[in-house]
Amino acid sequence: MGKRLIAAAAVVCALVLAAPAGAITNGASDGNRHPEVGSLLAPEAYSDGTWTTCTGTLISPTVFLSAAHCGQAVARVAVTFDSNYVAATGTTHWGTWHADPRYSEHVESNPHDIAVVVFDHPITGIQPARLPHLGQLNRLARGTRITSVGYGAQLVTQGKGGKVLHYQDTRFRATGTVNTVTPRAWLKASMNPARGDGGTCYGDSGGPNFLGAGAGETRIVAATTITGDTWCRATNVDYRLDTRSARSFLGQYVTLP
Repeated sequence: MGKRLIAAAAVVCALVLAAPAGAITNGASDGNRHPEVGSLLAPEAYSDGTWTTCTGTLISPTVFLSAAHCGQAVARVAVTFDSNYVAATGTTHWGTWHADPRYSEHVESNPHDIAVVVFDHPITGIQPARLPHLGQLNRLARGTRITSVGYGAQLVTQGKGGKVLHYQDTRFRATGTVNTVTPRAWLKASMNPARGDGGTCYGDSGGPNFLGAGAGETRIVAATTITGDTWCRATNVDYRLDTRSARSFLGQYVTLP
């Protein structure tokens, strides 16, 4: 889910945020555990003073993976890898936005919801994450643990005017369990806290879901966060990166495994 669906109309036209996806809930502050995970930055602060919008992952020294629905109305975008972004002192990296031209939010079976930022200069000091092999998730077992990482909301509460989303401009992580993998595009995972799971919320769109958790976590990004339920407590819906469709787009920018 993209950040601030409710407040999107107030964001300057340089940044267009579409159908929302999540933030990390029932998780923990990430610190430096996933330095390859960064956030797209809004052109100006939101009303609550925060800057981070969608999440993404460094997959080569010059390529940052995210979601097409985080769509940039201008080609030039800024990304931070700071675990806690502070505008006055934060580090930003500039690049050019490229979304899959086949993207359509109206095609549920495979919306081609994938995009990259190509940086002006290589990112140094951060090891890129890995992509899965073709078809690697085809036999992924139900109950497999995944680790979701992002800068999105950590909590959704009910206020007098409706939902209240709580953000910190901080990278968080949580673990969930795979429910199902669809053939064409989707990995769906439980993030139900009643089952001990955590997951994504508004602002985590484009962020990584790594195969494994804890000591068994890998550096392989199985899928990128796309959407979920309204209260960020049920299902984390992610776009598979091991399909021919996703790989046909990514192969234009990185060497595929």
